[in-house]
Amino acid sequence: MGSVQRSRSEPTVFARELFRGLPARYDLLAEVLSFGQNHRWRRAMVDAVLGMNGTSGRVLDVAAGTAGVSLMLTDRSNVTTTGLDVSADMLRRGQLRVARRSRSDRIRLVLGRAEQLPFPDGTFDAVTFTYLLRYVADPAATLRELFRVVRPGGAVGNLEFLVPGNPVWRAGWFGYTRAVLPVAGFVTGGRDWAEVGRFLGPSISEHYRRYPVEWTIGAWKAAGATDVTIRQMSLGGGLVMWGRTAGG
Repeated sequence: MGSVQRSRSEPTVFARELFRGLPARYDLLAEVLSFGQNHRWRRAMVDAVLGMNGTSGRVLDVAAGTAGVSLMLTDRSNVTTTGLDVSADMLRRGQLRVARRSRSDRIRLVLGRAEQLPFPDGTFDAVTFTYLLRYVADPAATLRELFRVVRPGGAVGNLEFLVPGNPVWRAGWFGYTRAVLPVAGFVTGGRDWAEVGRFLGPSISEHYRRYPVEWTIGAWKAAGATDVTIRQMSLGGGLVMWGRTAGG
């Protein structure tokens, strides 16, 4: 993983290298290592977006990975989705999942960067992005780019990890992410998952030192968001945010 360490100065490259060895077992291990919370958090984000957007239209799913959010969106509504990710390996796994679920007519997966989306202004009715902002160099600029491709009044939803605010839960979270998660990752998924386990906790802590939740809310509003709502989940381990683009 030496190349991963060297690439941390370029977050997009780092993300692509970090997740290269993960796709085959990503979905199962993401649930196991999060004690099943990953699915709950995704469902909360999807429900918030569909509650604003309705059950039809076009949704852009950024940081789509193996298409988990895109599949959930199409499970719970009649939308069509475009899933975008920087990792070709994750997208290949996602394409297999889409095909097995016979969703190829409603889910399209494309390789690309959130910082430079290959779509005209206002292309989509809604956008979702999941565990993204820790992997971009300029979160504020990335948010502006995400909002750019959503029509006026469209829905925006986001899921991120969070550091619990309660001191007791924060201490438990710190112990789990620093001590348990790397070992559990290695036992269940091998060296690649151990690397992710070592990286995850410190990266979340560092992200919120630089970009607290209050900063993120302000960045959403500066990018053009209205009606911004946040929901902390699982004792503060997850953060779901949603809102609308201005002008609708």
